[in-house]
Formats: sequence, structure tokens, C-alpha cells
Amino acid sequence: MPPVQDVAAFLAMRDQGLPLLDVRSPGEFAFAHIPGALNLPLFTDEERAKVGTAHARSGREGAVHLALELVGGHLAALLARARHLCGSKREVLLHCWRGGMRSDSMRWLLETGGFTVHRLEGGYKSYRTFVRSELARPRPILVLGGYTGCGKTDILLELQRLGSQVIDLEGLAHHKGSAFGALGQAEDQPGNEWFENQLYEAWRRCDPARPVWLEDESRHIGHVTMCEEFFAQLGRSPLVRVFLPDEERVAHLVRD
Repeated sequence: MPPVQDVAAFLAMRDQGLPLLDVRSPGEFAFAHIPGALNLPLFTDEERAKVGTAHARSGREGAVHLALELVGGHLAALLARARHLCGSKREVLLHCWRGGMRSDSMRWLLETGGFTVHRLEGGYKSYRTFVRSELARPRPILVLGGYTGCGKTDILLELQRLGSQVIDLEGLAHHKGSAFGALGQAEDQPGNEWFENQLYEAWRRCDPARPVWLEDESRHIGHVTMCEEFFAQLGRSPLVRVFLPDEERVAHLVRD
């Protein structure tokens, strides 16, 4: 198996159960990451900023020198943390932002510590490019529309129970996509990038030969904005409209 993997191969290996280590800083990881990844940061957010400044002022040599000063005393702790995150597994997936110094350095450390390491070619940046391109790839979609209170979400859940492919956009966005907003949602809304990563995760698990049911949404679901590529697919897809008498819609909304 080659030591550097493209995005598709990298995700397939993750699906097979290999631990996925994201060595970016805690702030980068919290903003958005590949679903299922574990954070093993080479630098803190503050250290990453210092190394970036050193690179801008002194070039790669100055940045590498500072990085060694910052990390040198923590190598044993980083290796111990990796072993803790990975349990008994000693074959791992690894990436940083662009597949550069951070993932190279961590690869050396882990391989020295007995791990087999597979790096993501181009890092998280290549994953994000891949996600956007895949969400733009034409697939059969059926869109369920209707006024608020028509029970569209309930219909989608029943379709899913009966075996249809369904992606719950409002569930991913933690928002009802209407004036009722985040009513009943247990979590705050995600950022756009994390929403897209989770959407692609659901998208890639659907059979491309069968239609996927989605609810009719505007491009904005609360403060989450769907990427233009995916929203354009919704607009081109057949729309199935649900009609319900006003009194039944009101009763449904009151129950919610």
C-alpha cells in the first residue's frame, strides 16, 4: 500500500476502520474536519501562529527552526497521545492542512514509534476540493416541498423507513428552515464547512443509481448556507409538493 493516498482511497481506508489523525491545531479542527477524525495537534493555535509568522519573515528554514524548538520537548507525549487515540491499532491515516511539514513531521514520529502511516495527498485542503466537486456531480434527486406544517420531515422519515434514500438537510443544519428556526434542536447550528462535510458524508453513502429524497429548502437554512454546486442540483430536480388543509397544518405545528 503506497504511503500517500488520494482522497477517495483515504476515505475508503477510514471506512475500513483505520484511525484517522488530524494533526492541525485545535482551532482548525474545531472549525471543521473530516468526519470521524481524531485531533492530534502538532502545534497549539498560538504555536501555529508563531510558526506562520516565522515562515513569512524568515522563510521555511526559520519556520522549521522554530517548530523544532516548540515541539522538540513534546515528542514522547505526542507519541503517547497517538497510542492512546489509536488503542491497539498501529496502522493509521494522517493529514494536516496541505500535506506539508506538519504531516511529514508527525509521520516520521509515528513511524519511528512503530506505526504504519498513510498520508492524505494534499491534506485537508484537497479533501475540501474533493467534497465540493462531488457535491456538484449530478445524481438523481427528488425534492419534497410544501408549506410549513405539512409534515414534510415526517414523510421523509417514513420514506426512509420504507427503504428510500433520504438526507435530512434540516437535521444536518440543526434548523427547521422556517420561522420556527432551531425549535427543538439540541445543538447550535454548525458552520458552513462542517455542514458540507457532513452532507458529503451522507451523500457518498447513497447509491448513485437510486434517487435521494431531500426537503425543498432555500439556500440558507438559518445561518447555514448550502454551497452553490449542491443548491443548483436541488433547483434542477423534480419537485413533489404536499398540500394539507390549514387546520391540519395548524394542528401539526401546535403538536411540534
